[in-house]
Amino acid sequence: MLTGQITSAILGAVLAGAILFLVRRDHLHGPYAVWWFAVAAATFVLGVFPGVVVWLGHVTGIGYAPVLPIIIGLSLVLIRLLKLDIDRSKQERQIRRLTQKLAILEEELDRAGGRPAREPRDEDDAA
Repeated sequence: MLTGQITSAILGAVLAGAILFLVRRDHLHGPYAVWWFAVAAATFVLGVFPGVVVWLGHVTGIGYAPVLPIIIGLSLVLIRLLKLDIDRSKQERQIRRLTQKLAILEEELDRAGGRPAREPRDEDDAA
C-alpha cells in the first residue's frame, strides 16, 4: 500500500512528465510551464522529504503542520485564479479595441471607394 509521501512524490514526478509532454507538443508555453514545474517540484519535495512540512509548520507557528500544504495550495490556487481573471480582462479589452479599430477601418475603406456604407450583418445570417 502506498503511503502519502510516496504518492506525493509519484504525483510530482508524473506532473513534471506531463508538463514536459505539453511543452514539447506546444500546448503549454513558457511562463505557464515554469509555474507548473514549481508546483510539480514542490509536490515531489514534500513527498520525498515529509519533514519539511513539520519544519515549516514550526517556523511559521502553525500548531498542526499537515494543514500547511493545504493552506499553501489553496492560496496558490486563489492567486492563479486572480491572475487568470486579470489576463482574461486584458484580452477582452484588446479584443474590444481591435473590433472598434476594424469597424473604423472598414468604414474608411467604404468611404474611400465611393461605395455607400454597408449595413452591418449578423454572421449567423451569412452561413
